[in-house]
Amino acid sequence: MTGFVLRRGLEVVPTVLLVLTLVFLALRVMPGDPAIAALGEFATPDAIASFRAKLGLDEPLWMQYFSFVRHALTGDFGRSMSNNASINGLLAQALPYTLSLAGAATLIGIVVGIPFGALSAVNRNGVTDGLGRVFALIGFSLPDFYFGILLVLAFSVQLDWFPMIGGGEGFLDKLHHLVLPAITLGVVMAAFVMRLTRSSLLEVLRKDYVRTARGKGVAERWVIFRHALRNALIPVTTGLGIYLLTTLSGTITVELVFARPGLGTLLIGGVTARDYTLVQAGLVVFAFFVVAVNLLTDVLCAAIDPRITLR
Repeated sequence: MTGFVLRRGLEVVPTVLLVLTLVFLALRVMPGDPAIAALGEFATPDAIASFRAKLGLDEPLWMQYFSFVRHALTGDFGRSMSNNASINGLLAQALPYTLSLAGAATLIGIVVGIPFGALSAVNRNGVTDGLGRVFALIGFSLPDFYFGILLVLAFSVQLDWFPMIGGGEGFLDKLHHLVLPAITLGVVMAAFVMRLTRSSLLEVLRKDYVRTARGKGVAERWVIFRHALRNALIPVTTGLGIYLLTTLSGTITVELVFARPGLGTLLIGGVTARDYTLVQAGLVVFAFFVVAVNLLTDVLCAAIDPRITLR
């Protein structure tokens, strides 16, 4: 298992370099001059030249690239162009909100999706399966921003159970503010996980070893949970890892709906202010999350089925 993790870790290195390269090139080919965006169209040529020198934009492209990679790998993102604040400090303030939202939504997706998906597969074409299909259809049909607005209207405006906007202050207040955004993303993820668990478990239940276990008189609950469900969780884990990336990008929309601080709100603010360095740092952080989630998914699949480490 250790060798598998190390091998996957080494395979991540070229992926990280490729991601950093794409981020670097994407920002360099964007139209407009960051110096003019920061200083305004009426800035003097001397001020623009001084600003470009401060950011290193007057250096050759290859030197800018290596400087960018070095700072990204060491976690030194410099200062914001719009307010001169430390970008590391801004990220440290925003990341906990985004990670808590993505984590809570994933927890809802797993706790709701896997059990209901298993029940739907075991009771195929039954009442439970029918209710599960309706839930999945609703979850897939509602855009997250629209579902979030419905939750605000119902539970904030009408019932006044949860706050409408903000991220909260203090642990309990933050949990209170987290409920509606987490449900907004978690219901969609739960619908996805439920459908994936159902289809995967139905396929496994048709396997020969499941029929053999039943033929030997093994109790049905042991056949389902000990023999079938564990193997069914491999594609579920892979799909969950992929959908978690969608959830991370979905936090941007949800943070805007609930006026919630987070990485998405920070990134949108950087784009609006044309804050070149802040946008660059936000994209790098999102990209590192993508790589980390993919690596974690591979490790979890190997933990569920040790045979994967031999491939």
